[in-house]
Amino acid sequence: MDRVIIGCNYVKRPFWKVVVGVPLIYLPIITTVPFVIIGIFLVKTHLKYVGGMDIKSYWDFVPAWVSHRHENKDQPAINISRFHLAHYRIFWVLNCKHYCPMSVALFTYAAYLVKIVENWWCPFAHDKKKNYADGAIDLSFWHVDPAELVKLHPDDKENPIWNEKSEETKTNKIVHT
Repeated sequence: MDRVIIGCNYVKRPFWKVVVGVPLIYLPIITTVPFVIIGIFLVKTHLKYVGGMDIKSYWDFVPAWVSHRHENKDQPAINISRFHLAHYRIFWVLNCKHYCPMSVALFTYAAYLVKIVENWWCPFAHDKKKNYADGAIDLSFWHVDPAELVKLHPDDKENPIWNEKSEETKTNKIVHT
């Protein structure tokens, strides 16, 4: 498995770089979240206007509060002399229970919606398209019109990510064989 190298370098970083670097994680969230929320609203409205149903909500991507290992009152704090905010439990509660799961959920939800849009309008395979399976749809735009369906490559016609009938056909073939 490929890993990002960070932990072994952290303790070697000059203190000033840590002090400057830590707040930098919050600035992109503060500056992008409003635009991501607007984008989510627009994309979800688009999907609903073209007929989208059973679209997951943002809250489907936020982990349940009970799934967090620690409650607010017993959230661990770290005793690092290099970064004093880390000494405070509220720092970790805000980061571990709010910032991280809510922001990861927001960007994951935005990606999910865009994958649905991509599967609807562009059911054409490429080497990363398998990663769009969490935005699977019943039929793509190209599958709803038989005249357009003939234009698709056979692999695109039968891709279960944007052709639910393809998945059923494959399952039935397996069962009947």
